[in-house]
Amino acid sequence: MTQNYFMIGLKLLGALGLLIYGMKMMSDALQKMAGPQLRHILARMTTNRLTGMLTGTFITSAVQSSSATTVMTVSFVSAGLLTLGQAISVIMGANIGTTLTAWIMSLGYNVDLTNIVFPAFFVGMILIYKKQHRFLGDFLFGIAFMFLSLVMLSTAGKELDLAHNQAVVDFFASFDTGSYWTILAFLAIGTVITCIVQSSAAVMAITILLCSTGVLPIYLGIALVMGENIGTTATANLAALGANTQARRAALAHLLFNVFGVIWVLCVFYPFVNMVCRLVGYDPTQGGQAALLPIVLATFHTCFNVTNTAILLGFIPQIERVVCWLMPEQEKVEQEEFKLRYIQANLVQTPEISVLQAQKETGHFAQRVQQMFGMVRQLTDEKDEEKFQRLFSQIAHQEDITDKMEIEIARFLEQVSDNHLSDITKTKVRQMMREISELESIGDACYNMARTLNRRLESGHDFTPELYNKVHVMMALADDALTQMNIVMSGHAKEYDIRDTYRIENDINQMRQRLKDENIQAVNDREYDYSIGTIFSDFINECEKLGDYVVNVVQARFGL
Repeated sequence: MTQNYFMIGLKLLGALGLLIYGMKMMSDALQKMAGPQLRHILARMTTNRLTGMLTGTFITSAVQSSSATTVMTVSFVSAGLLTLGQAISVIMGANIGTTLTAWIMSLGYNVDLTNIVFPAFFVGMILIYKKQHRFLGDFLFGIAFMFLSLVMLSTAGKELDLAHNQAVVDFFASFDTGSYWTILAFLAIGTVITCIVQSSAAVMAITILLCSTGVLPIYLGIALVMGENIGTTATANLAALGANTQARRAALAHLLFNVFGVIWVLCVFYPFVNMVCRLVGYDPTQGGQAALLPIVLATFHTCFNVTNTAILLGFIPQIERVVCWLMPEQEKVEQEEFKLRYIQANLVQTPEISVLQAQKETGHFAQRVQQMFGMVRQLTDEKDEEKFQRLFSQIAHQEDITDKMEIEIARFLEQVSDNHLSDITKTKVRQMMREISELESIGDACYNMARTLNRRLESGHDFTPELYNKVHVMMALADDALTQMNIVMSGHAKEYDIRDTYRIENDINQMRQRLKDENIQAVNDREYDYSIGTIFSDFINECEKLGDYVVNVVQARFGL
């Protein structure tokens, strides 16, 4: 008999592993199929609390993972795409969307799903071999694995026959279901187990299994479900540990939202549970009707999350103030200046989120090189030697930072490329690889200009007023090119006309050629020293190179 229990236990563990894998496979496949659309939905359909909540509900129902939606939301807050208030509304909706998972599981314990599983495997296999539909095939495989695991869990539960195991029955009967201490103990157990396995779905499956056999009283089962609601917040909080303050606040809001819900339900625990039981037609004071218990759990899960959201939806500003008070903005301390702003490696869940982070970081890279160019413009007119050297040193440090940014973003994109990517995502990764390479070249050009100006200082000679005017005109054109580049980088390429960039580049080329000819003539006419003419020519050439790099960045963004 012991050997039988051992084998059944292995079947249960295998079924749980298959359930977690199937849900992850289904979630990942759907995010790969509709990743850009999901990003746009989250970023745009959060104009108010209600639309934010509905967005979270829709996405979580689609991907079958509140953790995936929550981590995605935390990532968007970290990347600056969502405000904290918008993120809270989306997380509220995610709690409602995850109730669909409980209904699917309760269905699996009452309906024979084998008629769905095997056709899904067959169709999924065909689609996987057709490369253009492989993600849909992965999605079907994930659904099939999830349903197959539910069938296996149901079968293993029947084989255990716990209802006729007197030791197990006596063990659960020893708990006083009328005591709040018992309810709190099982709530804590559900929380701890969910935190450990990082899957509320797996703990929900075990809870439904125990209740469906009739050995676990419904009050204790519901206490476990309440604990799962708190434990599932651990995923987002762990993911946000290395993120910025706003992202950590969003994860904390998720925890507070669920803890508040558990507290008010505990205050009316028995009347609330009895109300849910009456809705389903189950009498908790009588034995039997074990088949209804999975439905009771799913109904409670839905009522709990819908009611909690309805209560707190109007208090999002207050929740925002509370989490800001609990987690104040850390005072900025002097530390290493180089740090990626948007890429948070521990928040990477899917390639789609990773690409979004890399795009935001690349946009920040573009802004940084324009700021560096602004420092060069300031250096051009600096007459005080001490201030000049201090500014020159800062530009050299910025050049070192641009080198590091290129390496770190490229390394991150290489990690993203190790995943199975859609063709659209592959194209975006290639484009960003080109962009960061050209942006680093812009940084080099800025540093070379600064070095050229430093040569001018060391030579003991200076530009004539006329040369200064020409330098200012050339640098103004280069700054226009950088401004146009940042406009394109900050939006969608299709919204802009690349001919604007080509026009500025053409102006720079014509200016460079005219200044070059005038410089040769001025040196021949001995208007200024040959060495100053050479320094001026080198400076103008670097400006022209910078314009070329800008064009390359814009072309990469347009996919040309």
